[in-house]
Amino acid sequence: MKNVVILFLLISYSLFSSTQKIPSKIQEVTVYLSGAQVTRTATCSLKEGTNTVVFTGLSHKIDESSIQVSGLNIVSILGMSYNLNYLEKTMSTPQLKIWEDQITVLEQKIAFLKHHIEGLNEEEKVITTNRLVSNDNQALNLEKVKEISQYYRERITAIKNAVFTAQLEIEALQQELSDLRQQIAEVNATPEKEQGEITIKFDAPLPTELTISLKYMVNNAGWVPNYDIRSKAINTPLKLSYKANVYQNTGQDWNNVKVILSTGNPDYNIAKPKLETHYLNFVSSYQKRYAPSLKKKGYAYNPAVKRVVGVVTDASGMPLPGTNVVVKGTTIGTVTDFDGNYSLAIPYGQELVFSYIGQVTQELPLYSSIINVQMEEDATALEEVVVVGYGTSSNKRNLAGSVSSISAENLIQGRAAGVRIRGASGISGSSAKISYREPSPLYIIDGVPVEGFEEGDLDAVEIQDIEILKGDNTALYGSRGLQGVVIITTKKSKTKEGATKTEFVIKKTYTIPSDGDITAVEINAFTLPATYEYFAAPIINENVFLTASFTDWEKHQLLPGEANIYFEGTYAGKTVLDPYTTKKEMALSLGIDPNITVTRKQERNFKSKSFTGSNRILNRTYNLEIKNNKGVAIDLRLLDRIPKSQNKEIRVSDVVTNDATYETKKGVLTWAMNLKPQESKTTHFSFQVKYPRGKYISL
Repeated sequence: MKNVVILFLLISYSLFSSTQKIPSKIQEVTVYLSGAQVTRTATCSLKEGTNTVVFTGLSHKIDESSIQVSGLNIVSILGMSYNLNYLEKTMSTPQLKIWEDQITVLEQKIAFLKHHIEGLNEEEKVITTNRLVSNDNQALNLEKVKEISQYYRERITAIKNAVFTAQLEIEALQQELSDLRQQIAEVNATPEKEQGEITIKFDAPLPTELTISLKYMVNNAGWVPNYDIRSKAINTPLKLSYKANVYQNTGQDWNNVKVILSTGNPDYNIAKPKLETHYLNFVSSYQKRYAPSLKKKGYAYNPAVKRVVGVVTDASGMPLPGTNVVVKGTTIGTVTDFDGNYSLAIPYGQELVFSYIGQVTQELPLYSSIINVQMEEDATALEEVVVVGYGTSSNKRNLAGSVSSISAENLIQGRAAGVRIRGASGISGSSAKISYREPSPLYIIDGVPVEGFEEGDLDAVEIQDIEILKGDNTALYGSRGLQGVVIITTKKSKTKEGATKTEFVIKKTYTIPSDGDITAVEINAFTLPATYEYFAAPIINENVFLTASFTDWEKHQLLPGEANIYFEGTYAGKTVLDPYTTKKEMALSLGIDPNITVTRKQERNFKSKSFTGSNRILNRTYNLEIKNNKGVAIDLRLLDRIPKSQNKEIRVSDVVTNDATYETKKGVLTWAMNLKPQESKTTHFSFQVKYPRGKYISL
């Protein structure tokens, strides 16, 4: 019996000892628009035969079906499982101990100050008790009384001032103490998360050392595109900074990891649709006669959105008052006002539903704090978001994505005396050979002055922008800028084009805590040539907008996202870039210019109403007056429209467009005007509408 027990213990020890608990480290994270793939590495020693290894400290939100293992060499896997460990919780934040130590120090300081105040109060009591002058105890002359009185007055004043100062210091320390305690309370209120564990049973033919790579998908993570657009002045290029707001709440911090941002989204059902034969037959008038197609899914949920505003319009651009705007799956909602505007707080939820009688109901993720929607009457029409924006830029030339076709020599040659560019072929590994005739200028690479920069030090494909500052730049850069300055901006990421997605490989490592907060990651910066003009459509809005338009935006893989606009060095506002609703040219609004006025008035010709048989005839004439009150000449694009009939009983005729360009299919009138300083211009257009008597139309 004794031998059996010993054998049992030996077997148990052998089995127990073959199970290893191995920590691992996150090396790389590929963040999708929704979700992320985490890559961890770990080193383990395997003996010959069967080994059970438990990889600990993982996220508790792993998609088990997505787990991948690599780096096995000659080792094979006999089995694998993913479990949650509720006994070992995620470690508390290291900052907690620092805060607790700070609280201890503050409490000691407050105690010392209170003791100091108590001592001062005791001193004041002693002085007050002994300040009476008695002739029975001591005969004092007048000078002595004055001397004692002065001492009492000065000392009592000093004591009260010292007490007041100490009390103020105590109040400041108590406020700091309160802030620290609230911070600790917030951290402690967050429940500790259980840890995930991956258990793998290996079969090793020989004792070996393995460096295992674990890959798995997690939810509660993603990234949201964000842009900064800057313009120094009219007729300068736009400077577009492409950023990503990355968030994650997976239960594990991503500390100093390599980040890859992907435009893919593995959450979507990727099964291709199957088109069957459609057979016609009679149906009820109430029966749905079509099945709407699924819309393109490109908008990504932005968890930072807590309030959304926007305007809802119909297909013609007119506001739709009374449109219902509801957070999907909730009773939280609002309706648009007379001008189609809405504002809605979002306590929770991820999608908005827009509905209006006679229009196609639209559902959009909360991808931005500004969501403008254009409703469609046609059931097969796609969702369209109206983009209104602000733009900005600098006068740098862009090299992004065009090094192979536009050499650095073409970019810089002739822009500054003494600059030579050689051999910028654009082929990976070739160098942008930038040289300067002596004396050499100051080179600034990504904002940092670089001494001894020579040609060949930078790969051409790494260069984003080059700007030459001519002349004396000592005011900005001291004596080193006397011979000129060359500012070189390198790319912040490497773009990898896939068959179904684009990936941005970020050069810098990042730490992204598991708290759901946003971490801003810079993807790249682009310089975009822009065309500036003033724009007005007085039938909708009598304000005149300064706009900037640019093309070739497709090559930068832009996604829908918010954009902060900076014009002439100041913040101008916020807009939304939406490539999914933009055709060839993307236009941004830089704001309203009150120094240009446009008025639209209808001629009051009451004799224009007439009847012919059973028809009613309306004649309409509109006068447009434009005035440039600015001190410089401007280019203005003015739009209006002629109504189009959708009913054969309504006829639009006698169209007079004056000097406008007329797009007959849409009925849009366009005037391209150049106005000198303080110049005014007038124009007009007219048309006639004929329709049956007793019916009504809306003009």
